[in-house]
Amino acid sequence: MVSVDQLVVSFGGFDLFKGISFLITPKDRIGLVGKNGAGKSTLLKILAGQQLPSEGSVALPKDVRIGYLPQHMVLSNTKTVFEETRKAFDEILDLKKEIDRLNHEIATREDYESDGYMQLINRVTELNDRYHLIGGSNFEAEIEQTLKGLGFERKDFTRQTSEFSGGWRMRIELAKILLKKPDIFLLDEPTNHLDIESIQWLEDFLSSYSGSVVLVSHDKAFLDNVTNRTVEISLGRIYDYKANYSRYLELRKEQKETQLAAFRNQQKLIEETEQFIERFRYKATKAVQVQSRAKMLDRLDRIEVDEDDNSRLNIKFPPAIRSGTVVVDCKHLSKSYGNLLVLDDIHLIIERGDKVAFVGKNGEGKTTLARVILNELEYSGEMKIGHNVKVGYFAQNQAQLLDENLSVLETIDQIAVGDVRTKIRDILGAFMFSGEDVDKKVKVLSGGERTRLAMIRLMLEPVNFLVLDEPTNHLDMRSKEMLKQALAEYDGTVLVVSHDREFLDGLVKCVYEFKNKKVKQHLGGIYDFLRKKKMESLKELEQKNKPAGGAFKEEKKAVADENKLSYEERKEINKNISRLEKSIEQSETEISRLEDEIARMDELLADPALLGDHSVFEKYETLKANLEEVMAQWEKQNEEHEALLQQKTW
Repeated sequence: MVSVDQLVVSFGGFDLFKGISFLITPKDRIGLVGKNGAGKSTLLKILAGQQLPSEGSVALPKDVRIGYLPQHMVLSNTKTVFEETRKAFDEILDLKKEIDRLNHEIATREDYESDGYMQLINRVTELNDRYHLIGGSNFEAEIEQTLKGLGFERKDFTRQTSEFSGGWRMRIELAKILLKKPDIFLLDEPTNHLDIESIQWLEDFLSSYSGSVVLVSHDKAFLDNVTNRTVEISLGRIYDYKANYSRYLELRKEQKETQLAAFRNQQKLIEETEQFIERFRYKATKAVQVQSRAKMLDRLDRIEVDEDDNSRLNIKFPPAIRSGTVVVDCKHLSKSYGNLLVLDDIHLIIERGDKVAFVGKNGEGKTTLARVILNELEYSGEMKIGHNVKVGYFAQNQAQLLDENLSVLETIDQIAVGDVRTKIRDILGAFMFSGEDVDKKVKVLSGGERTRLAMIRLMLEPVNFLVLDEPTNHLDMRSKEMLKQALAEYDGTVLVVSHDREFLDGLVKCVYEFKNKKVKQHLGGIYDFLRKKKMESLKELEQKNKPAGGAFKEEKKAVADENKLSYEERKEINKNISRLEKSIEQSETEISRLEDEIARMDELLADPALLGDHSVFEKYETLKANLEEVMAQWEKQNEEHEALLQQKTW
């Protein structure tokens, strides 16, 4: 279906790809893996036709439809969720308009016996057949099913897309791509903004899809459940196996061992042959044998061992000072933003040495409770931090909070004290910052590099209670494994907010589920919790089929009473909504400007004459970093806007 032939991509004398070739065939489900910076996103852009390679080509039939989901995008703000998603069916909607127009023309004409009239009848018949063939009769049901699968509720369908945070807007774009049913899906980190339930729904959808899938993901469980082929990019080359990620790792290891054994045997043969030639070089009686063996060496096809990219994190958290038995004790804890109740009457205890996970749908209060525990937010009820508990916090936006004007070395030197200051370069080296990397400014670092730098800062703090909010975002597979191992060996207490099942598996022994403003404890690992959840979902379906009766009326009345706001409160909410809408508009204007500049830079970078101009590349990296920062600000503004709109119930 798609042929990639001798692809080369070069930046400033550095070859990202060194002549890679492979085929994408129908029903391939390819997991594209590799280290941060290996070129996964670049390869997807080239396949999608949004970037040109330095050399080589990508060939695909003209009728092949591609659905591409990049990591970052901006949606229209003028439509509702349902209207925006309907764009996936533009062909159906255009067909319907044409059929209606032709039917109107047929109804107003009276030349029933003419050739023109019969041509109209035939044309309408053809279009109707096409309309039903491509799903014109049930596309709205497909929209509803897909949006609900991705976590939207029916009441969300009529809300403006501008009311949603960046993560939810990304889901709308994903829904549009899924509904278009392209021949090939190109998905770049599709699970980054999804909760566990939505990830499982997407897994089921892609696993049963009839087309091809090429996806980039750092979620090992997601890759294993969806893919049947793995392509790893490493040091400019690719390794291609017809297996999912876990099986690929086994096969790659076996191949490496076989390759090394063959290499050693050949080296032994070469050494023995060279010794024979050297020993009998000047003996006339052995001249024929020496000549024969010399020719054999010349003809020998030398085995080369694949070079490995062994750069990886080397994390080990320092020993934790001993705390009291109870680390966190919450009783009757509630949290509201104005009239919006997020957490209601929470009871929770975390003890010394516990490793627990906070899971649940986005917006259910996981990060809110983590920030309450850190004493960053006001609340009602009781929350006690135990004796001698020292908290270290890694936030979702921790990487964005770093001072962009400092270098990597300066960032760590700022907080290092005592003997640690003499080991800063060693510590940075353990986190893959070596040589000239330590002099890079933070503003030019990739998302993964910033995350690693923020993790170093956390490790240098003398703490015994780690609170980590989505710590694996932007980390590649090997880095995640090293972080997981370091946390497993850590003798302090750990609280992780995450949707990454593979990362949580074997790490946590207790899961707290956030749902409907409540928190429910599940003892056991993450997969024990997921097995229980599927059983509970079946029970919930049975309960939904039962009439609600008087209880429903009471609940409806209680909600109505709770939603009554005073005139002053409504006035203040409207004022804040207007303020945020202006801020969102300004952010979107800036995002548009930065994206235009980056697009112009992409065209410049395609010029071979600029390959040696480092200032161009520095400007390009700065623009990307600025865009990431504005996108984070825009997402926060939208989340605040969404929370206020939920209060606006009059």
